[in-house]
Amino acid sequence: MADYRIRTVTQVLENIVFRAEIGCDTVVLSDFSKLLAIPLRDGCDLMDVIGRRLRAQAAE
Repeated sequence: MADYRIRTVTQVLENIVFRAEIGCDTVVLSDFSKLLAIPLRDGCDLMDVIGRRLRAQAAE
């Protein structure tokens, strides 16, 4: 469940980054979204690694 929430928030932030018609504060909002997306994406990558390791241990 946490994985789903983190991925959803990350996707929303990345969509904001690439949205062109936001207005005059596009640069600030884009930079803020990029800043927030980095640790979320890192968290997703970390959970993927942990998941693979747990599945490998369970298969042994």
